Amino acid sequence: MKLLFVADPLETFKTHKDSTFAMMREAARRGHTLMACEPKDLRWQRGEPVTGFVRDITLTGRPGNGHSGDWFEAAQQAPHERPQALRDVDAVLMRKDPPFDPEYFYATHLLSQAEREGARVFNKPSALREHPEKLAILEFPQFIGPTLVTRDAADVKRFHAEHGDIILKPLDGMGGMGIFRVGPDGMNLGSITETLNQGGATTLMVQKYLPEIVHGDKRVLVIGGKPVPYCLARIPQGSEIRGNLAAGGKGVAQPLSERDREIAETLGPILVARGLLLVGLDVIGSHLTEINVTSPTCFAEITDQTGFDVPAMYVDALEAALR
Repeated sequence: MKLLFVADPLETFKTHKDSTFAMMREAARRGHTLMACEPKDLRWQRGEPVTGFVRDITLTGRPGNGHSGDWFEAAQQAPHERPQALRDVDAVLMRKDPPFDPEYFYATHLLSQAEREGARVFNKPSALREHPEKLAILEFPQFIGPTLVTRDAADVKRFHAEHGDIILKPLDGMGGMGIFRVGPDGMNLGSITETLNQGGATTLMVQKYLPEIVHGDKRVLVIGGKPVPYCLARIPQGSEIRGNLAAGGKGVAQPLSERDREIAETLGPILVARGLLLVGLDVIGSHLTEINVTSPTCFAEITDQTGFDVPAMYVDALEAALR
């Protein structure tokens, strides 16, 4: 198969932990052909199909450290050397990391046009648009803790008075960015609210603090509608409240709990039917906190610590979806 990865610059990949690289390596092992481009390399012109200016790549087996391209060799020095109609590859894998900003949004519309022309895109562009990673949990209230979505400061103050210990976060954050905890004393609640809601102009999410975070913010991967049997518990370190690996959390792989499996097995069939081949559920204690659909990670950590081959499960699901 010919696979096109729409991703961040290849030279920035840290291959020891990059899930997109793990997918590429497994696909290459099976003999599939690899291409890559960035969202900025996509274009459409009337009378022509959606095109990506791509690089044809092969893997070298050498490591990459996020500062070089040692891990791959490209037939083209720059993507503009070779245009590729998206409808003429077997699968387009949208793996651009957040944030889900206007340019990401526009890229999904180009990918939707490519679908109308016959391309197969994973995850489905319309599903990426319909499942913002913080707000997608609202559809499944039976699995979430006390949660408020608002831009109103008085509403936030009322929620704090009701629950005492709360977490505030922006809707467009990633890697733990912009997450605040306010305890029962309410210290700095007003200032934090003003910072996040920009004086009432921006919507934010407020959730009751879950003390189970000390045991980890669990990433549960769901591939082809089925859960990976192990999750990665991202455990906050020191005085941090954030377990995100990007915020210094320690990743510890562990078997799914009964509750983890219940959540994953309930959501999995629903989400895969919408075109979400790969989903990362975030679970703290027994509560679902996020549904990650843009470029879920943790393939390498789970595989390295447990021996369960997450990339193989993913490529199996991709091949099955293309039959």
